Amino acid sequence: MRSTRTTTRPRRLTAATGVALAAALVVSGCTGAQGPQGSGGADAAGTMLFAGDNGSPNFTRNFNPFNPTGRKGAFHIYEPLTVLNTIDGESTPFLAESVEQVDPQTAVFTLREGVTWSDGEPFTADDVTFTFQMLKDFPALDLDGVWQRLDSVEADGMDVTMHFSEPDVPATDIVGGTVIVPQHLWADVEDPVSYADEDPVGTGPFTLGSYSDTQYTLEKNPDYWQADQVAADELVIPASNEQLDLVNKGYDWAYAFISDVENTWVAANEGNTYWFPPGGTISLYPNLTQAPFDDVDFRRGLSLALDRESIAETAEEGYVDAAPQTGLLLPGQEDLTDGDIPNGGEVAQDTDAALEAFAAAGYTQQGGTLVGPDGQPVTLSITTANGYTDWLRGVQEVQRQLQAIGIAVTIEQPQAAAYQQAINNGDFQLAMGGFGGTGSYYRDMNQLLSSEFLQPVGTAASSNFQRFSDPQVDEILAQYQAATDPAEQAELAGQLQEVMYDQVPVIAMFYGGLWGLFSDEKFTGWPSDEDPYATPITYDSNVLLIDTNLERAGS
Repeated sequence: MRSTRTTTRPRRLTAATGVALAAALVVSGCTGAQGPQGSGGADAAGTMLFAGDNGSPNFTRNFNPFNPTGRKGAFHIYEPLTVLNTIDGESTPFLAESVEQVDPQTAVFTLREGVTWSDGEPFTADDVTFTFQMLKDFPALDLDGVWQRLDSVEADGMDVTMHFSEPDVPATDIVGGTVIVPQHLWADVEDPVSYADEDPVGTGPFTLGSYSDTQYTLEKNPDYWQADQVAADELVIPASNEQLDLVNKGYDWAYAFISDVENTWVAANEGNTYWFPPGGTISLYPNLTQAPFDDVDFRRGLSLALDRESIAETAEEGYVDAAPQTGLLLPGQEDLTDGDIPNGGEVAQDTDAALEAFAAAGYTQQGGTLVGPDGQPVTLSITTANGYTDWLRGVQEVQRQLQAIGIAVTIEQPQAAAYQQAINNGDFQLAMGGFGGTGSYYRDMNQLLSSEFLQPVGTAASSNFQRFSDPQVDEILAQYQAATDPAEQAELAGQLQEVMYDQVPVIAMFYGGLWGLFSDEKFTGWPSDEDPYATPITYDSNVLLIDTNLERAGS
């Protein structure tokens, strides 16, 4: 197994990524069959059938890497300065050869010498400054909000200095994850927001090959600066990634939840394997503006009443583990674990302790029913998105467990758009939701707990949907944001874990999985528990880590 990873600095801070939340899909066991064919320009052993895009059912020819509806193949063509592995928070240099955190408000990216665009033009610092200026001039392109953090960008030779608007160490990874486009081509684009970039020119390992509405190919870039690290000669990317296609047509790399994966995907073809690492924490969000959820003792009672192992098993078929109340993604963030928190933050079901916590909040069990201070039975509703069948199974198990302790629970299932609106606006009692997975414990907790995102009920919030606010927590977050010393970062992370454990702002239940499906028939070296050098996702710059770490089978 080759690895090009190097850590740019001894800390675990990150750029943003979203948590991938897939609905459960069920398929029957099948045997292997021949899949779509390549362009004929690469030998079969070097051709990868890749379920990394979806045309539903046809493609549009748009490789603009800043267009969220564009072709995901663009991430094999364009490169950022650095690529963050959200599993462990480690950053790998790509177009930047190294990164120096000069101070909490300044980072210097030293660019790699000798890199060329796929049309032969040299890559320079002007391309970097041009790209960032374009994002500033056209905010719709700034998908990661880098100019919410940046004050200025300047170049001196091959050094590009990023000045942040405030002490903001996590911003280094965020701006580093920005893909860079060629100034000599994009400078003439009148409207880069609507620009389709039909014939993309990048610095990355692949270039666009054949193209149709139902399938396109990416061909290995022979002039790529680390071409010797790229095992695949060609990626074949069909528009249709239906579940049965994944099993039947011999895909080499796909991303999907598959029910009974051993008897479907693994049994379908010799060499099929999978890796489902944690990608976020699925939790119950209590609406902290409402009674009884504004009482920490009541929230603690709910937490203690739940058997998380059973909920995880029911929701995700045993593919993922129960999650600790600390909000850490383990084992990737294990080195941040606060040793003073009992059981590493894992909360075991304890009915007696739950009833004691409820009693502290004024709620008692009478004849098997939990009754409030007003003498009325406790009734709760849990909101989850219609169609998220794994979440529904989890909610139904939560319902069963809470009813066993005397709480009547109803389940609300609005359609996905209405669900998101309800979560944003605070129109719920308890809600299923996911947080984390950015690769940075600071960013995970900032988005979950910071008063910066606090909005009154009825006004849409972009994060902190439960409406948590604590000035002391805001101060911890501010210190964490400016911390460059790993020891100080770990200390502050421990304080945030204590907040999560003691105040129960959300009730962590189980990990949301990342659903990587692989075949070892032609390529080996996929990320795994033993070598978690990348996530298995197929739709952002993370793919570059895998492109440059695979080997030909038998080599």
